[in-house]
Order: sequence, then C-alpha cells, then structure tokens
Amino acid sequence: MDLIQITEYISVTTYFSNYFFSSHFRNMVILRDILEQSSSSNNHDDSSSSNNHDDDKYDVFLSFRGVDTRFSFTNHLHQALEGANLKTFLDKEEIPRGHYLKPELENAIKSSLASVIVLSENYASSTWCLEELVLILDRHKNFKQIVIPIFYHVEPTDVRKQQNRFRDAMAAHRQKMEAEADVEKKSVLAEKIEIWKEALTQVSNLTGFDVKGRLETELIKEIILNLSKSIRVPIRTTLPLLTGKDEAIKFITLWLKDGSSHTVDILSIYGMGGIGMTSLARYVYESYCREFDRSSIIEDISRKCVGQINGLLDLQKQLHNVSIASNKVLIVLDDIDSVHQLDALLGFKDFHPGSKIIITTRDISLTERSVLLKNKVEYIHTKYLLREGYNDLIVKVFEDGSMMLMDRLRALTLQLKGWIRDRKRHDENKKLTSRKRFCECFGSGGSSFGQLKLEG
Repeated sequence: MDLIQITEYISVTTYFSNYFFSSHFRNMVILRDILEQSSSSNNHDDSSSSNNHDDDKYDVFLSFRGVDTRFSFTNHLHQALEGANLKTFLDKEEIPRGHYLKPELENAIKSSLASVIVLSENYASSTWCLEELVLILDRHKNFKQIVIPIFYHVEPTDVRKQQNRFRDAMAAHRQKMEAEADVEKKSVLAEKIEIWKEALTQVSNLTGFDVKGRLETELIKEIILNLSKSIRVPIRTTLPLLTGKDEAIKFITLWLKDGSSHTVDILSIYGMGGIGMTSLARYVYESYCREFDRSSIIEDISRKCVGQINGLLDLQKQLHNVSIASNKVLIVLDDIDSVHQLDALLGFKDFHPGSKIIITTRDISLTERSVLLKNKVEYIHTKYLLREGYNDLIVKVFEDGSMMLMDRLRALTLQLKGWIRDRKRHDENKKLTSRKRFCECFGSGGSSFGQLKLEG
C-alpha cells in the first residue's frame, strides 16, 4: 500500500467515522422527536375521543353583549374554550334592535350542557340578551343546565337591584312599552319587562366570577377549569414531555390517589436544579387538578421573588383566590428556596381534609422547618428524591450506540481493505492497458522503446 493509498484510506475512514457518529447523534434527536410526536399524538387522540359529542350538541353557550365584549373578553374566552376541547356556541351576528331571539339561538341554548353569561354594562339594554337569559335560567331550573355568570366590570348588586346602567336599560324598555300604541303588544312587553327584571335578580344570586381586580387570562383559566369539572368534559392540555420520569410519576400518582380524606398530605420533591422538577410539577398538576374542588400552581417561585418588591405579595394574592378552608384543594408550589417563602404562602392556612400540597425544592429541610409542619400535627409529610432519570437514559442510549458504532467501524475497515485491494488491481490493469495501446501505436520498435522505458 503506497502513501497515496494510505492517505485515501485515512480520509475515507475519517469520513465514514464522522458519518456514523453524526448519524448516531442524529438518531438520538430523531428518537426524541418521535417521543414528542407520540406524546402529542396521544394527547390529541385523548382529546378527540373525549370530545365525541353529537353534531347538534354544545358544551357551552356564550351569552354576551356584542358592543361590550365581542372583540375583547368574550373573544378570548371563546378561543380558550375551543382550545380546551369545550365545544362552544358563539353567535357571530348582532340581532337588529327590536327583533327577538332567532330559532338557531334557542336550539343552541337548549342543546348546551352549560351557559356562560357575560354581564356587562350594556347587557340589559338588549332585548335579545334578556330573552337569552330567560331561556337559560329556564333550562337551569328545569333541566339542571350549568349556568355561570361573569360580572364584567359591573357590580352584582347593580344587576340584582337593577341599579346604575341596568336601571337605565330597564327604564328605556319601560319607556318603549309606554309609547306602544297597540294595546296587545303593550301588554306583552310589560309582562316581558317583569320577567326580565326577575331573571336579572336570579342570575345575580348564582355563583359566578367577578372580573374586577383579576387578570383576565387567569380568570379564563379558572372558568374553563370550573366548566370542565361541572360538565365532566376533559380539557385539552399540552403536557411537558417527560423522559425517564416514569418512576416519579408513578410514585406521585399513588400518593395522590391513596384515598386519604381525613388528613392534609404534603409531598416534598427535592433534588438538584435542572433535572426537571418544574416540568414534573406541571405534568402532575395538569394531569390531576380536575380531581379536586379547587387547585392552583405557582411555578418558579424563587425567580419571581428575586429583585421584585411585591413578588411574594403577588403570589400570596394568587393563592388567596383559592378557597381552601371549605374545599378539597391541590396546591403545587414550585422551586421554594427559603422558609420565609413557604411560611408566607402556606404557614398559617387551614386546609380542608383530603387536600394535597406538593412542594419542589433543592433543600428538603425548608419544608421540615416551616410553620406549616410545626403547628399542624395532623399533616402527613412525604419526601421524594428526584434523580436524573433523563440523563441516565441518554447515557445508556449513548453507550449502546457506541457499541453498535464500533461494530460498524470494524465492518467498514474490512470493506475499505477490500476497496483498496480492488483499487490497486484496477490501477495495475489500467497501466497494462495503456502500455498495450502504446505498443499497438508504435509497433515492435515502440514495444522495445516501451520495454526500455519500463526497465530503465
């Protein structure tokens, strides 16, 4: 083997080595993509199967005043409902003033499992909205339809007693009624006004949500969660991809479903940073939050508290919105890094029996030193050490791949030796062919000349 051939051998070996190494890592990336697609596909399949409703049936009917919220709150709520796997009816057309409810709207209300009523400033000024309200409350009374009022920048007392803008709206209806020349139409309208007033009073007494002082995005999440529990339709969520966390998920699932209803259980998940505690916390919360009366998750607590004057105060307000004393709740606090944070969020609260609290931290002693455990002896504290399952999996895959790679390289070496041998034979044949052609061109003299050149 001459120097050129050795150089070629090294070059080709290097090329194929790089190819197989890059192919190995590319296969690892492809494997991860397949896992992600599989997880996404499973989520999609689950949501599709759970949304196996009849074509003429809705999960939610939205009643709202278009001029107030069509392009803002109601639009955002509608998109969120549809995105969460809740089939929602939203009428895209305004009914002209003086016209009554369209047949398709009546059918949509009657075929819906729940109705959300967005009570805004101009809601009562629309006879269409008031007619919707009357029908919705009738379905609520006689067919147990779920009804959730949203007080959109209006006071519930104004709705209940028809004060301020609601008083003005009812006065306008009454003025129209008094101006009606047709006695029969006047009588019908007068009767309707009384029915509308009673409907406004009734809906104001139902349990609902007040937008004032709330982030609309957080409020919409709470509305969707409430609806999902009420009508028992699983919402579509995007769960984080967890690889190598099967053992942790199994442990936490068993802990959540242990059937304890007379105690408040606390689970502290601890371990090094960067091993997926936040993703695990989010996965568990999204998977099981609907099995509790109320739930809340606060992620990245240490980061949100650093350098922010009101950081911890804002987190306290978020948790304050969860009624914990009278409801079985699931609370997840992610990345606690001081006893002060834990005491400020949970220290002096009384939780309803059956509630579950999950805390992720790098320091397990924080939970043990908290006021929560010192004062409440009936709390049961469980600890779970999270290990780097994902990294272990990658190392295993790499080791297995390396063994396979060495086998391939050994086979490649044999192939290269054969290729070089064939190449050498090909070059020798090429030289002989060239010499033969030279002799044919110059005859015997040429042959002697060629022999002299080759011998010399």
